[in-house]
Amino acid sequence: MMTTRVFHGGSVFTGSGSPLLGQAVIVRDERIDRIVPESELAAFLGAEPGGSVELIDLRGALLSPGFQDAHIHAVGGGVELLQCDLSGTGTAEEAVDAVRAYAEANPDEEWILGGGWSMDCFPGGNPTRDLLDAAAPGRPVLLASRDHHSIWASTGAIERAGVTSETADPADGVIIREADGHPAGTFHEGAGELFNTARPVTGEDLRYRGLLRAQEELIALGITGWQDAMVGSSAVGVPDPLTAYEQALAEGTLAVHVTGAQWWERDGGIEQVERMVAQRHRIAALGSPERLELGTTKIMVDGVAENHTAAMLTPYRDAHGHDTHNHGLSFIDPERLREYVTALDAAGQQVHMHALGDRAVREALDALQDARDANGPTDGRHHLAHLQIVAEEDVPRFAELGAIANLQALWATHEDQLDELTLPFLQEGQEARQYPFGDFVRADVRLAAGSDWPVSSASPVDALHIAVNRTTPGSDREPLAGAHQRLDLATAMAAYTSGSAYVNHRDHDTGTIAPGFRADLVVLDPSPFDLPVEEIFRSRVVQTWIDGRRVYAAESALATAEAAPTTESTARTELEGELS
Repeated sequence: MMTTRVFHGGSVFTGSGSPLLGQAVIVRDERIDRIVPESELAAFLGAEPGGSVELIDLRGALLSPGFQDAHIHAVGGGVELLQCDLSGTGTAEEAVDAVRAYAEANPDEEWILGGGWSMDCFPGGNPTRDLLDAAAPGRPVLLASRDHHSIWASTGAIERAGVTSETADPADGVIIREADGHPAGTFHEGAGELFNTARPVTGEDLRYRGLLRAQEELIALGITGWQDAMVGSSAVGVPDPLTAYEQALAEGTLAVHVTGAQWWERDGGIEQVERMVAQRHRIAALGSPERLELGTTKIMVDGVAENHTAAMLTPYRDAHGHDTHNHGLSFIDPERLREYVTALDAAGQQVHMHALGDRAVREALDALQDARDANGPTDGRHHLAHLQIVAEEDVPRFAELGAIANLQALWATHEDQLDELTLPFLQEGQEARQYPFGDFVRADVRLAAGSDWPVSSASPVDALHIAVNRTTPGSDREPLAGAHQRLDLATAMAAYTSGSAYVNHRDHDTGTIAPGFRADLVVLDPSPFDLPVEEIFRSRVVQTWIDGRRVYAAESALATAEAAPTTESTARTELEGELS
């Protein structure tokens, strides 16, 4: 029997532009049937054939397409929630106390694993091994930083990995050392991989439980699909999520749709293209492309600015304001990058590039230019993520090349990690180039949005607030890089819905409220469009719907959230009473 649901009594954001007012959205089973004026609802219900009708009174809330996160590490985030989770700590003392509490609560775990510590909690961004040795005496402890570009290790972990003062820094990483050269406890970028053979492997059961935990968390935030930015690798302690996704697909527990970005090994070569295409076809043969597909490749072009590994056109400065010889790291030689991107584009693989510094952005755009010159225009929908610093002259190149700016908007504000570990070490004028969202809009660049969770909060509402204000709630700071880099709310919402659906090649049936599209929906109360911009953060997800089924309802959800389906005649009578 077909089920008809009628969402009415609120505003409707369709995926672009201003919200519709006075309109109702009709959903039949898993898809949107039509949008009709609320004044015509009674007549519509009167003409309905047999079947059940459920009225969903939004009571002034906003109905929107479900959010899609275009850059996330969902399984890794879920696993961390099940391990030693430091994401809620805000000081070094809190982080150490959390490790101590976890160690005491889990005395039988040989290794203490987890993550979520923030670099700004420690001098220079470098926590030391002695803190972990005191919190968990004699035990190997290995904890990823919140941004997953650094590892904090205890003496026990360092010894088990065989790392000593004689161990050289890898080409793509840095070991922070004590005066005698012994590892001090922090390992940046590729140096974290020195622990790969010593640390316990994240078992398939834990990965699967991590996926289910993450899915529950993300659906409650209104997220109905995502692009997993690291599939096929366990770099920097993030477990390869592919087996978890396959198990969820087989068991019917994968409720969202996932685009997996296959990880490009930095020390590998062009042979990876063939392997990734084969993997894409293998997953496609499972017959559920609306749930899982692997048509994307993730390439790390550079590191991050806070540990001075983001690739920059100009050198970093030292603590005294003097230029150093450090321009950051290009993880892949720019000539090889051009070769790889061209080959991936020709093979039908989307390329998802981590490009944070202005030199990395230019190298990524140069690679896309080579691909365009060699292959002509394609439907690759290639995108660059993070984009902390972009040279002004490179902004128009995005639109020229069809490249999408994948924004992590939550980072586009003054906060301790930026203000203490990054801005003081950049050249004059580079603060004004931080996260140039407004420049992208003025240059007609397509936008998508994501969180990079568990690097930062996965909440789209929190990210929307920063995108629009460029400040945190209650802050009296000036907007980072100036008010002209703010986004208007409709543009930010579009990036997180229809924009990310476009990146995920799911814009044909998700990301928009229109006839024929899947009923992947989120209800926001109060509507962020009804709030002063400085209060957008007060909007909350109260319902999430996937394929026309309600999969989440907040405890304080709308009164109709738990209403049972009614007959069409009863629904029509109720509606006529509401409209009279």
